[in-house]
Amino acid sequence: MSSQPASRRTLLCCAALAGAAGLGAAACSPDGSDQKASSTPTAPVELGSAGVVPVGGAKIYREQRVVVAQSAKGEFTAFSAVCTHAGCVVDSVEDGKINCPCHGSQFDARTGKVLQGPAEKPLPSIPVTAKSGRLVAGPDA
Repeated sequence: MSSQPASRRTLLCCAALAGAAGLGAAACSPDGSDQKASSTPTAPVELGSAGVVPVGGAKIYREQRVVVAQSAKGEFTAFSAVCTHAGCVVDSVEDGKINCPCHGSQFDARTGKVLQGPAEKPLPSIPVTAKSGRLVAGPDA
């Protein structure tokens, strides 16, 4: 084995790999400590027409990581679409249940409460309003 010092290129490559591994670990943090900062919008987000959210149902906005439910005509609630168990984005709403594809957690689409684990914490609530027929979610919505 050679006792020559590592090249600059080798050191930079290793530093980049270590940084990427750290980001991956933070994204999958099961306690939610690192995912909370990014699990809800930090600024108002335009979601589009309020008419696409069914009355008595919910719609997932994957790109914005938001789930919006409409319990009665014009009554909207919103939650983070990031599962509180391992940080996966939920993928479907069926029979009033928000489903996480990673480990089978289910949440109530009206309240965000856990219906089935392994998740133990409810989905964080997000302010949402309908302005001129358009949904806006996030702070100051």
